[in-house]
Amino acid sequence: MESTAAKLQPVSGGTMATAETTYLRTELEVRRQRLLDATRAQTANASLRELLSNVDAALARLNAGTFGICEQCHDSIEADRLITDPLVRFCLDHLSQDEQRALEKDLALAAGIQRALLPRPDWSVDGWQARYHYQPANVVSGDYCDLIESNGGFLFLLGDVAGKGVAASMLMSHLHATFRTLARQQLPLRSLMGHANRLFCESTTAGQFATMIVGSAKPDGRVEYISAGHLPLFHISRSGICPRAATGVPLGMFSSTEYDICQLQLDPGDKLFLYTDGLTEVFNSAGVEFGLERVRSMATRHTADHPQAMITACLDEISSFSPAKRTDDLTMLVLHRSH
Repeated sequence: MESTAAKLQPVSGGTMATAETTYLRTELEVRRQRLLDATRAQTANASLRELLSNVDAALARLNAGTFGICEQCHDSIEADRLITDPLVRFCLDHLSQDEQRALEKDLALAAGIQRALLPRPDWSVDGWQARYHYQPANVVSGDYCDLIESNGGFLFLLGDVAGKGVAASMLMSHLHATFRTLARQQLPLRSLMGHANRLFCESTTAGQFATMIVGSAKPDGRVEYISAGHLPLFHISRSGICPRAATGVPLGMFSSTEYDICQLQLDPGDKLFLYTDGLTEVFNSAGVEFGLERVRSMATRHTADHPQAMITACLDEISSFSPAKRTDDLTMLVLHRSH
């Protein structure tokens, strides 16, 4: 998923979008003042003075309209790297060997942390089974998938953070921590989502948002959920497949957003199928998009499958449709009321 922040890059004349420029300038000026204060201390070392010099250079690039331009090839520096570290001066293609090795280690560490945050693969509780597929397009992912057990049921969460790469993965980890913390307070679903949205708005920059489905499932099959701008959820039952559209705008857009709750009743054997746009936005060699209708048809063909078999069959169909390497993160989650 792309966003305003994900498209942060120099435009004609070497300038940047005003909102992002203002944000980065403010951040750099705040950091500069703190560095100035630190360098005045008796324990200040040379590394602090070097950082101060780097911040001054970044501010000078902002003033000159060359911020975000690689000093080697003069192409745009990757947006997620600028958001994460506004001091970078070179694109990925022109990092030094030491910088490349450091970046590779950081990405490997981030990927390991993300894998550790995922639910256990054989998850089941209170007559429910869940199986998922989590596939980053690159080393790290901006997709979010979680299952949180609670008194008398569980929460299920699936989302897609705007953008790609390191910045998106950091926001995903932030969402994970936010919802895990709020879930411990046993809040009603609408209150849980409202708190999470406000916290997300207060801790992100303009243009950073996340589509999400957050739901609560009970042992008797009762489900309530909120869909914050996410793709339709599919309720799969003996009578067929029913798509359920979003009930509100994505998290991070407006701090005052109030979300409507949808309710479902799942009988034994029913399933819920959730997914990110890495499924719908797959293109074949002819430029044809997989799309929502193919997702629905695919799910219809596998309604009787065990959740893991359903996911495997879906992956096979996607690979047949487009054998090329995935360019977007892909996550699928199947919830099955087994009895």
